[in-house]
Amino acid sequence: LALLARAAAAVAPAVNAQAAGDLVVRARAVYLDSANKNDAQLKTSLAGLGAGEASINNKWLPEVDFTYFVTPNIAAELILTYPQKQTLTVQGLGDVGTFKHLPPTLTAQYHFSGMGAFKPYLGAGVNYTRLMSVNLGPDLDLKKNSWGLAVQAGADYAIDKKWSVNVDVKKVQI
Repeated sequence: LALLARAAAAVAPAVNAQAAGDLVVRARAVYLDSANKNDAQLKTSLAGLGAGEASINNKWLPEVDFTYFVTPNIAAELILTYPQKQTLTVQGLGDVGTFKHLPPTLTAQYHFSGMGAFKPYLGAGVNYTRLMSVNLGPDLDLKKNSWGLAVQAGADYAIDKKWSVNVDVKKVQI
């Protein structure tokens, strides 16, 4: 599975003129837009059941992240949420069960400077996903742990000296 997360109008304190040692905390509303790609093994398993493609639901979810500035331009961001419940649907079978996933992601970021209140950044990192509360039919199973890559592009726009608006787009492999 792949995850595309878009953070909409998140507000973060103290993002003006970051310095080494600064910590920025953001709260975001994130839209999980699942890629719903089925690998060859899954397609074979589903074909054996007389079923088509598998997919999970898209949804909005809360997210909090912590960005620590190593230098004024280099930062590390830890992205967190609580375990998210997903419904697994299979063509020809309908809803076949549910599971929860916890996908913390750590990225290294480069923050561009010299643009006034507008502060764009790019990032890349790694995602670890833990599946839990897996409740699927007897013929279906999911890996309980996975690692994947993450990339992001975003920008903060300073409203004043303490608050900013943030927009962020991420592609995360789960």
